[in-house]
Amino acid sequence: MHLDPLAILTAFGLIFLAELPDKTMFASLAMGTRMRPLYVWFGTSTAFVVHVAIAVGAGSLIGLLPDWTVKSVSAALFAFGAFMLLRSGRDDDEEDAGGRTVTGFRPVYTTAFMAVFISEWGDLTQITTANLAATNGVASVAVGSAAALMSVSALALLAGRFIAKRVPLKTVQRIGGLCMLGLAVWSVVEIFTG
Repeated sequence: MHLDPLAILTAFGLIFLAELPDKTMFASLAMGTRMRPLYVWFGTSTAFVVHVAIAVGAGSLIGLLPDWTVKSVSAALFAFGAFMLLRSGRDDDEEDAGGRTVTGFRPVYTTAFMAVFISEWGDLTQITTANLAATNGVASVAVGSAAALMSVSALALLAGRFIAKRVPLKTVQRIGGLCMLGLAVWSVVEIFTG
């Protein structure tokens, strides 16, 4: 298995930026206020790893298509991701994890796992991971994407309130959207120059 450091960093950066303003970050933050943060992190991390495996599997299948088709699909997916991040009026409010405190490893782990597992289907980060896996190494994208998602979850649990007060999430969305728009343009250029 060959790991490409540039592909890992690219996947990490894009997925990290795309996940920061996502509802699952706020769900992690909310769960962490009522449940043991480490247990929540184990649950969210496991769900993210499952979703990354599904996404890179889909991406490796996309990679079997002719090169120009892959680049066209890649450009379209990146453009869609840019649209989702840049569209105005998107306001992900902090989600409430429920009124009661959940204790014990198994109930907290299961609650956190299910919350993320259900909410991440078809999510921008899953689509982006599949897209990156189609054009970059599957293992490298899996490592970078999983590390980014687990990092965002940990960040939400440890310093979520600090980030929300100091860095406007709209700014993070715009930076991620512009990066994805740039990758969409790059993919289109590669169709005609490659």
